[in-house]
Amino acid sequence: MTTDPGSIESAEFRTALGRFGSGITIMSTLQDGIAHAMTANAFTSVSLEPPLVLVCVDRGVRMHDAVLDCGYWAVSVLAGRQQGIAERFAKSGRDLYSQFDGIGTQPGPKTGCPLIEGALSWLECRTWATYPGGDHTIVVGEVLSLGVGDPDDPAALMYYAGQYRALEGKSHRPVL
Repeated sequence: MTTDPGSIESAEFRTALGRFGSGITIMSTLQDGIAHAMTANAFTSVSLEPPLVLVCVDRGVRMHDAVLDCGYWAVSVLAGRQQGIAERFAKSGRDLYSQFDGIGTQPGPKTGCPLIEGALSWLECRTWATYPGGDHTIVVGEVLSLGVGDPDDPAALMYYAGQYRALEGKSHRPVL
């Protein structure tokens, strides 16, 4: 076993972490009145008191500077039927001004950041802290407001082993 930090191959790292299923979110912000967004699966809760969450943002994408400049952002947790939205916002280089065309959004009540209509849940946040994380910045946000979507639409969009998958919310088998 080697402990050399440079000995981990990117492809092997991606494959190993691909075995960890994660939910899919859209992170959005406003910079000078222009909406920015990205697909993020590196999202998690941090604390209940105060309510904190985190998202990891690649330092090489335009969303990075936008979210750090604004200081406010939103996260929409995608439903199983919203794979197309996840795919759109995962692509780099899309047109900034038309990226939301055809996607239903509404401004968040506290920040005005776009929230994706039909999402399972959403949160609006104020940046609480940032930390360097290799080629990403770990952005911790204090939750300012939140909401839950239609309880009769429980399928969540997940990412596992390099593929999007819908996970039904109701299980009929006991968990051991």
